[in-house]
Order: sequence, then C-alpha cells, then structure tokens
Amino acid sequence: MQTSKTLIGSEEWCALPELGIHAVKARVDSGAKTSSIHAFNIQPFRRNGVNWVSFEIHPLQNNRRIVIRCERPVADKRRVKSSSGISETRYVVRSPIRLGSELWEVELTLANRDSMGFRMLLGREAMNGRLVVDPSLSCTLGDKTADELKEFYGAPEPQKHGLKIAVLASNENLYSNQRLLEAGRERGHEMVFLDIKQCYIKLDALEPEVHYRGGRLLNDIDAVLTRIRPSITYYGTALTRQFESMGVLTANSSTAINQSRDKLFSLQLMLKNGINIPTTGFANSPMDTEDLIEMVGGAPLIVKLLEGTQGKGVVLAETKKAAESVINAFKSLRANLLVQKFIKEADGKDLRIFVIDGKVVASIERTAAPGEFRANLHMGGTAQIVKITATEKELAIKAAKALGLQVAGVDIIRSKSGPLLLEVNSSPGLEGIETATGKDIAGMVISSIEKKLRWKRPVGAPTEES
Repeated sequence: MQTSKTLIGSEEWCALPELGIHAVKARVDSGAKTSSIHAFNIQPFRRNGVNWVSFEIHPLQNNRRIVIRCERPVADKRRVKSSSGISETRYVVRSPIRLGSELWEVELTLANRDSMGFRMLLGREAMNGRLVVDPSLSCTLGDKTADELKEFYGAPEPQKHGLKIAVLASNENLYSNQRLLEAGRERGHEMVFLDIKQCYIKLDALEPEVHYRGGRLLNDIDAVLTRIRPSITYYGTALTRQFESMGVLTANSSTAINQSRDKLFSLQLMLKNGINIPTTGFANSPMDTEDLIEMVGGAPLIVKLLEGTQGKGVVLAETKKAAESVINAFKSLRANLLVQKFIKEADGKDLRIFVIDGKVVASIERTAAPGEFRANLHMGGTAQIVKITATEKELAIKAAKALGLQVAGVDIIRSKSGPLLLEVNSSPGLEGIETATGKDIAGMVISSIEKKLRWKRPVGAPTEES
C-alpha cells in the first residue's frame, strides 16, 4: 500500500505507453474531475461484439506533423462540461499512465484540445491518493529536451495512402487554407494548393482540361475544395465548372457558389423556401429613395452593397437624412445595393452556424467591437461558443440546402419575431469558429470529402462500423 504521495507541479511530462505516447505534457488541474487527452478523427466501431473507438493524437503542442493513431475499448460515453461552460458528450477510454516512476490506470475523455495550451489535462480522479500538487512548481519529475522528443517521435511525414485533394483559392497562407491543407495531410491525403489566377482551362467536349502555371496538367485530382473570394467569383466558378465537367468532386459546386454570392437572389431563394429575413428593399432609381426607406420601416436602417463581403460595404444610417445621403451616393456610383431593416434588439450580436452536408457541426455567437454595429471578427469583434435553438438549427440547415451548399457559414440574428437569416457564406472562415469551439472543423470538411468518394482510411480492421 502506497504511504507517501508524489509531489508534482502545475504541469508535468507523462507517458501513455499502451497508446504509443512516450511523452506528453499535461496541465495539472485539480478543479477538473476527469482527465482529458487531445484527440481527433474519433471513429467508433465494434470488434468482437465490443464497442471500440479509434482516434488520432498530436502528442506535442504546436506540432501537427507528429500523429499517433490509437485504438481502445470504450469505457463510457459521458457528458462533460468544457472550460467554456458548454456540456458535450465525449468518449471515455482507460489507459495506464506513467508519471515519474509510477504506473497506474486512468480514465481519459477524448476531446479536441487544439486550441488549448496543453495536449492533455490531468484531473483529480487520476491524482487521488497518489499525488500532491504545488502550483508554484513545474516539471518536478523532469523536463524533456528537444533531442529526447526527437528520439521518441522523430519527424515523419504522414504516409501517403489517400486521395489527392486540391484547395482552390487565392492566398495559401490564410488560416483557413492552411488548416484544410494540414487536416488533409494528417489523414494521409496528398494536398495541393491551386492559385485561382494561375489556372487556365481547355474547353473540349471529349477532353476538358485544367492546366496550371508552366503547363502542368491537373488530371489526377480526386476532389477540389473551392474557397473563392468574392472579387474573383466569375473566374473561380468557371474553373469550378471545368473541374465538374472532368468528373472531379467539388465542394462547393459552381452553381451553389454563384447563388450564394448574388445577395439579392439568395435572399429571394430564402423567402421562396420559407426562411425569414429582415425586411429588405431594392431599387435602382434615386427617385425612389424616400419610399425605399419607408418600405423597411424607416431609419435607422442598414445599407448593403451587393458586392460587399466580410462587413465591407455595409453602412448603418441612423437618421432618414443620413439614409438618403448614403443611398443616393451609392446610386450615383451605379452601385447595386440593398436597404435592410435594422434589428436593434440584436444588440450588435449574431450567430455564425457552420453546416457541413446538411448537419450543424458548430455554432458561435459573435459580438461587435465597442462602437461598431456589426459582429465582425475582422473588425475587432469577439466570439464565444453558444447553444442554438432547434429553430435556429433548422433554419441554418434549410438555408444551406436552399443554395445547394455542402459547406456553409450561415449568419443569423435573434429578433423579437424569432431568428432571421442575414446571409450564407460559401467560403466561411475557420479561425474564429475553431478557436471559439475547439473543434476540428477543417477535419470535418475533409471527412465529408472522404464519405462522398467512399474512401476509408485503414483502421486496424474493425469488423463492424457503428
């Protein structure tokens, strides 16, 4: 019987030998009941009549290249409250843990901790009767050097055994594009970035082709992730149509992107499908300005350029005189615009709901920066995880379906009359929603491609997928 307890600090290196994890730094948290390990690609299956789960782990923080694949029997499925206060259901597995010279079995919940400071959290259940914590200390049982970690894990490239997937976009360095490239490589796919402006096409009834700078023929791509910025929609959707004519899977399709980019047409489609929007007006002649303002209930009101994006070209006119000035100024420039009722009770907040293949996978509430009326993360706004209602969930799914989008960011505001749809984004950003929710949204997009192409990653031969 153990009579003395081991002294540990606020963070410690430990090992999970049966999971193939030789070293992982854990945050020691006596306020958390259950321990947690970073996991993604979580897939349940049955083996010999028993529920198992496979998952992958990045054991080192800020290093996505090192991937450990694990399988364990499912010990439990449990509702756990995250650090943001939101409860979610997680798989629980058991595994021996080594801390210093001690080895004992602990329970671990599987959760994506990419946005957290540590890949593992050591809770009080694992520490009871064995450990005592001095939060002023750190790595009391020894630190790990870079050479030791390299000896444990090396720096292997993920094995290429998958699909060839292209990200069709304009800026390879954007967070969203980088995350999609990383997520695909983590799963063993060959990922390539295609700059839209560097692609050109051959129109031919029998042999349609897409070429890349230098004459490289793009004829071996399985799927294309379309992330086309609004200023290049025409050429980007032309390329997307060309890939479609070659039998390449595209997410999203050219038709869906065009429908989402035409703000007026997309709002008309929403109404046709029974989706409520803020009262909106559209006119061409400056002579109709006064009636246009009254049509949406008067000032204050929102004026939106049809070609605007990410909050650009959106103006709040607080008085009738200001509204007339803004509308007439835009019309004098021959700019197409919408006039929309201002929903005061939204209080500078909106919902961004991420939909993949007709399912809501994540949702956040965005709050405008002080002095702003738009909940825009590019303009100093903030985001936090939020639980949406069944009505809001149904509205988001319905909106994405109405436009034919497989991947969509649906923006909704809460009003006195219920949720109202603002717009649907066909190239939604990943940074804000991944950071706020801690979810691997990029991985979910790649998983969607895998399912559509009926591709399955080799998994230790489970006999029956649940």
